[in-house]
Amino acid sequence: GFEILHCYMLRIPIVAPLATAIQKIAYIYQQILTRKLKLIYYKGVDFLQKIGKQTIKFDNPPTILECASIVGPKESKGPLAKYFDQTLEDEFWGEKTWEKAESKIIKETVNTVIHKSGISSDKIDCCFAGDLLNQCISSSFGLREINLPFFGVFGACSTFVESMCLGSICIESFAENVLCATSSHFCSAEKQFRFPLELGNQRPPTAQWTVTGSGAVILSKNGQGPYITHITPGKIVDMGIKDANNMGAAMAPAFADTLVTHFLDTGRNPSYYDAIISGDLGYIGKDIAIDIAKSQGYNIKPNYNDCGVLIFDKSSQDTHSGGSGCACCGTVFSGYLFKQLKEKKIKKLLLIATGALMNSTSSQQGESIPGVAHAISIEL
Repeated sequence: GFEILHCYMLRIPIVAPLATAIQKIAYIYQQILTRKLKLIYYKGVDFLQKIGKQTIKFDNPPTILECASIVGPKESKGPLAKYFDQTLEDEFWGEKTWEKAESKIIKETVNTVIHKSGISSDKIDCCFAGDLLNQCISSSFGLREINLPFFGVFGACSTFVESMCLGSICIESFAENVLCATSSHFCSAEKQFRFPLELGNQRPPTAQWTVTGSGAVILSKNGQGPYITHITPGKIVDMGIKDANNMGAAMAPAFADTLVTHFLDTGRNPSYYDAIISGDLGYIGKDIAIDIAKSQGYNIKPNYNDCGVLIFDKSSQDTHSGGSGCACCGTVFSGYLFKQLKEKKIKKLLLIATGALMNSTSSQQGESIPGVAHAISIEL
């Protein structure tokens, strides 16, 4: 027995045997007393907890059950082409506009991941999806026939990992299976955020190439891994960068902030992971991130890389500072990194997706570009 000294709200269903429930409640109470447990959802034997400043640890971590990816023609000529489920011959894919093409890409990617998983769509509890276009029209239009509870998510290029963070919390609480998806398109993004392609504007060396494609995953309460063991949601970090053609510099401080926070919260260091991968900092942002992390006492250079660096061949594809966009992280993880995890070439991965929280209006009005970065720890 124990005495309740403080009042907390627990949602506790009837559990058999009773002894198991009592032991679990006693453990939770001990964690509360030692202030190790700040966030609780109790369901049988499942609960999650907040550790440190921003990190959530899953005691029964969700499984990344299956992934799918579709990419455009430029990506299909890059070094990771063989890892994608489908590659397109042109940016329109039979549609009349780039926006409709992007909606078709995310729709077909979601259909592909559902088919690969072997789970019928009525067994999926909800969907988290988003993109770069105004009001997230690519995902909402593309998935309007999916017939699932839909959460529209915007985290700019961090949307893929943000969706997986939210999906993981759902898995740990009420859901059996959750779908997460995102997309981007070079032509539609350039038109919205910079200049119409017809103008033929020169791109500065700091510019990145928005990935045309989509990545989708299904998270499940059941499975043999890879598992999402921790998530570290990021804060908005704004260092005053105003150049819309230098996203890497704008987002790198947010990446470093989430990275260092994750290490402090978990007590881990860079060597714990086989790979630390950022979403789309590109070459310039990657170098800045390494320098900031080093100034904070963390040497990430030996096992760190970036999806925007991996997806294109800089020397032959003329992408300047590398890839960017929601689909940059989405396709590289769903294609390349997931296969590395399944083949156990990578056993511990820290994936940190970065996003620039701006739009065309804010840039025209002279606003700086706030950044955000969300992290998930994936382990076998």
